Amino acid sequence: MKKIIFGAIVTMTGLFSTANAQIQEGNWMVGSSLVTSNFGLNTGAGYDFSIQPKAAYFIKDNVALGGYVNLGFAKPGKGEATQFNYAVGALGRYFLSPGEQGVDNLLNHGRWFFEGNVGIGGTSVEDGISTNGLDFGVGPGYSYFITPNIGLEGLVKYNGVTGFGNEGLTSKISFNVGFSIYLPTGQARRIANEAK
Repeated sequence: MKKIIFGAIVTMTGLFSTANAQIQEGNWMVGSSLVTSNFGLNTGAGYDFSIQPKAAYFIKDNVALGGYVNLGFAKPGKGEATQFNYAVGALGRYFLSPGEQGVDNLLNHGRWFFEGNVGIGGTSVEDGISTNGLDFGVGPGYSYFITPNIGLEGLVKYNGVTGFGNEGLTSKISFNVGFSIYLPTGQARRIANEAK
């Protein structure tokens, strides 16, 4: 009986250590938002689909900096022209630790995070309005780790493009679903091996 209890404690400690290993300093995060829906804050909201590949490096525990590319299209409403969206820039992500004040760890295998981005982007409409310039966004998200190195993610984000073109500012609130793969360094691999 003692061996079973000891084994259970070691296993639980190993799972916790592995769950923290993904977001340690020196690791890489590579992923993409695959499905995007939004509520347009400008007139004529419709549907929107885009893909946003991203990669980031953890400069310290819970903090990752990297880059993103955004390619997508939108159909604002019935009878209106298709919009094309594009952007490239830098992003930052901060993961909340379970022990931080005000953090309710909804699920044992996940983490809440905040993501922000800034770059160059634009929205162009066939034979119509266009906006080019500063692309920016910010919002909260949640990553649920289905394995120690793969997280399914949901993200609610305010996105905007401001600058030049026929319209000075276009903005929307988007709901993103995607995934990220966390590539461990030697230190994270060592912690995972010690937990076995």
